[in-house]
Amino acid sequence: METLLTQYQTVSDESVKVWFKAASVEDIPADGGACVKYKDKQIAIFHFRRKQAWYATQNLCPHKMEMVLARGLIGESAGIPKVACPLHKRTFSLETGENLNGSEPAIAVYPVKVENGYIYIGFEE
Repeated sequence: METLLTQYQTVSDESVKVWFKAASVEDIPADGGACVKYKDKQIAIFHFRRKQAWYATQNLCPHKMEMVLARGLIGESAGIPKVACPLHKRTFSLETGENLNGSEPAIAVYPVKVENGYIYIGFEE
């Protein structure tokens, strides 16, 4: 199962080579998330309406090794946008992927842009 985690690596804005057209903005619930597939990866997309921001992370929970993060609750902690895993409630920063309250590894995060009503996620390959 650890090899599953290794396929998810954070992508910086500067290293994006591919902008994947993931979904229409209407497909993602406000203040919630949805899952899309890119190659062999499941990616969670979140729309944080109050912040007028979009985020993308791996959908894989690093603790339970289940594809569930898109179903997590989003909120804020000390001004940091976060998602709580629906299985164990541990939270991760939507900006950096950092685990905010546990010893599990960080989750991968991906650049997001919205153009002409569509959400694009940045990948290195």
